[in-house]
Amino acid sequence: METKNELKILFWIIVIFLTAFFLPIESARFTTAIEATMDLARWYAREHVILCLLPAFFIAGFISVFVSQASVLRYFGANAKKWLAYTVASVSGTILAVCSCTILPLFTSIYKRGAGLGPAIAFLYSGPAINILAIILTARVLGFEMGVARTLGAVLFSIVIGLIMAAIYRKEEKLKKEQQMNVVLQPEKRPIWQTMFHFFSLVLILVFANWGSPTEGDNLTLWHYLFHYKWAITVFFSVLLAFSLIYFQKIKWTWVLLAASATALSAFISFSLIENAKIAPLIPVVVAIAALSIITLFDKHDEDNKEWTLTSWDFAKQIMPLLGLGVLIAGFLLGSTHDGQSIQGIIPGEWISWLVGGNSLFANFSASFIGAFMYFATLTEIPILQGLMASGMGKGPALALLLAGPSLSLPNMLVIKSVLGTAKTTVFVVLVILLSSLAGLFYGSIF
Repeated sequence: METKNELKILFWIIVIFLTAFFLPIESARFTTAIEATMDLARWYAREHVILCLLPAFFIAGFISVFVSQASVLRYFGANAKKWLAYTVASVSGTILAVCSCTILPLFTSIYKRGAGLGPAIAFLYSGPAINILAIILTARVLGFEMGVARTLGAVLFSIVIGLIMAAIYRKEEKLKKEQQMNVVLQPEKRPIWQTMFHFFSLVLILVFANWGSPTEGDNLTLWHYLFHYKWAITVFFSVLLAFSLIYFQKIKWTWVLLAASATALSAFISFSLIENAKIAPLIPVVVAIAALSIITLFDKHDEDNKEWTLTSWDFAKQIMPLLGLGVLIAGFLLGSTHDGQSIQGIIPGEWISWLVGGNSLFANFSASFIGAFMYFATLTEIPILQGLMASGMGKGPALALLLAGPSLSLPNMLVIKSVLGTAKTTVFVVLVILLSSLAGLFYGSIF
């Protein structure tokens, strides 16, 4: 055994040495790919982690601690009525403006609370696929028929993929169903409306804090209006959250007031001194999250408040390292595309354009496959597709990428694997890619 361990250490020493020895730093493509990796990592850290993931971790932690197992089993459990479970799961994305990574802590939370595999998978797929902003912008920029096709495809696919996964793993689901029949459910600690009030306060803070900027020339008046007042609306829902913390979570009002005051002061200082409109909001958000963590960790009235933050931290520890690794790999292989700029990865962009031209089965499969491994933040898939279509990408492959890309990414897959295991993750990814390819082929033949 000791000899085996020593050989293992020797093997990795040799691998690291040879990697360093043969690094192709003289290659322009390699150095550009490194630049793309660092650029994507920085952009992800600035644009996505603080505003998206950190609030999502707290929402997931809240689900785990305050949303009772009875509620999860009633709507998503193995014994829940199928029509109800899949309906709720398949339309969940309309209220969640999240990407393939932000959905992960929410999916992990409901799955670990006892949700059936099928409804949990439907929720995992639909969450990033059909948020209302993406649908509106898709119809506005890429055409009305594309927006309709994306909506119908995403809802239908979430249900079909969930049902297929449940059928493939029906023995496990049958065992879970039998186990859940014997579960003695604890009574609700508080009225369900109070839990939902707190939950939707958190969700709407997440939605409006991440409300995307309208594209140039976009005539969606309501979108412009909401974006102009996005931080005022976010503050409004933050006040509702403070109300919930005091009256429903029973945290001392003086603590909540101090936390709110610290957040407001940091916002005033940040927006006064920092000219960068994208960086300025991050400081008050960090202060708000830190303050929320402190007042819940030190609350003595209800142990669940402390458990809320500790559970959120557990989700962060589980998910963040895998996401970080996935972002680095995706940036190196596929490059970094955001804010109107594009840096190529080690795989040439021309190869991608060549692969997805026309409407052949190969082109649709290539678009689905590439989209599944690329990372798209919420709404970024639309300008990327706009550019690809201008370069010759067919309408069928464009829809295929829209159906596969937002719901999957390499970072997303790594985390799903840690929750479901390699086999289930592989089946899920294959189903998404194949169904997206067929949908693109069908759509391309019509339009």
